[in-house]
Amino acid sequence: MIVSEIKSADLPLIRIVPYSSRLALRLNELWDYRELLYFLVWRDVKVRYKQTAIGAAWAVIQPVITMIVFTVVFDKFAKVPSGGLPYPIFSFTALLPWNYFSRALNQSILSLVSNANLITKVYFPRLLLPISAVLAGLIDFGIAFVFLVGMMIWYGIEPSSGVVFLPAFILLIMLTALSVSLWLSVINVRYRDVGQAIPFLIQIWMFASPIAYPASVVPEKWRLLYSLNPMAGAIEGFRWALTSSEPPPVQEILVCTLIVGVLLYGGLVFFKRMEETFADEV
Repeated sequence: MIVSEIKSADLPLIRIVPYSSRLALRLNELWDYRELLYFLVWRDVKVRYKQTAIGAAWAVIQPVITMIVFTVVFDKFAKVPSGGLPYPIFSFTALLPWNYFSRALNQSILSLVSNANLITKVYFPRLLLPISAVLAGLIDFGIAFVFLVGMMIWYGIEPSSGVVFLPAFILLIMLTALSVSLWLSVINVRYRDVGQAIPFLIQIWMFASPIAYPASVVPEKWRLLYSLNPMAGAIEGFRWALTSSEPPPVQEILVCTLIVGVLLYGGLVFFKRMEETFADEV
């Protein structure tokens, strides 16, 4: 809605007219409500660690336990190649962005339904809800990243020259989580089956990404299809930026970026088009 004031001699007259296009993204509203975004992120962080005994240590414990399991199963038993890296470093540099992505995706998809009381009472850009879920996960990511730096120092591994691209790969992971959640969060408002299927989807997606194994083990004839998974290029790029592992092919990174861009724009249009129905269906 566009609200304009026409002043009269006595009282102002408020005219409410619709936007000229139903597909208008109106992203400028996000800046107008930036303080609300801050409080939503802070609320999500506090709720996550409220009444927990060890608090933020969970951000490190979960990936470390998974790293130990992967090391025993895939390194000691299956002898999966790790590109010359110590397998704990190899797996943790993938588990770190993956854990952030999976948590951000899960929380973002459920954000509309879990904030039903807020949606039905006041107006604000609903887009803030999935965005806040994506941003809140950066706290855990930062804590675990410090632990990863300590591991790299312990193993004597120095970052590669590609470390300058690390923020770009982190941004790519964030946008991947947001772009997918924009589609699924809207569908989840009408069909709650989506929320039930998310853990299964994330589990399948994890094994379709180069976390426990390098992307180089994928046969060449399947590499183009494999690159359609945007997390494949993002994880390989993140690992390369921090270590001396083999860099991902440039064309695969470009394909990942293109897919995320298309998903993000389409998700924004779809989200904005369906936004007016959330209060009725949530």
